[in-house]
Amino acid sequence: MSLAPTPGQTVGPFFSFALVREGYADLVPPEHPHAITLHGRVLDGAGEPVPDALVELTAGGDDGWGRAATDDQGRYSFTTLAPTGPFFAITVFARGLLDRLFTRAYLPESADDVFLQDIAEGRRATLVATVEEDGYRFDIRLQGDDETVFLAFPQD
Repeated sequence: MSLAPTPGQTVGPFFSFALVREGYADLVPPEHPHAITLHGRVLDGAGEPVPDALVELTAGGDDGWGRAATDDQGRYSFTTLAPTGPFFAITVFARGLLDRLFTRAYLPESADDVFLQDIAEGRRATLVATVEEDGYRFDIRLQGDDETVFLAFPQD
């Protein structure tokens, strides 16, 4: 008898009482002298908000991991420090996905990173946050026009 792997399940729906808790998105207190805000929206292929996505951020260093759920408009927000390397590592979980998605969010001052320069010029901007009055904006588009560049990792 041959045992084949069972089909994958989609990621979600998420139960916020178990996965998201108050403070998870604050890697540092908002009053920290070097605190920045990284915020944005998770959008589907039609440009509509994904109201039940989960976004994880890794900044490196001791205060380096956070998790935020999106609201009804697909918005998420983190209070953090600038990344210790040239980018934030971002993981996205959302309904309809068979697995989580990995991407990077570069602050504009790190846009000369070697990896980023290897991305096709027309797609590079999907990995660079924009400066806004209240911090840095990084929208995540799951499909369609201006789809965010996602990274593939080899499977075990």
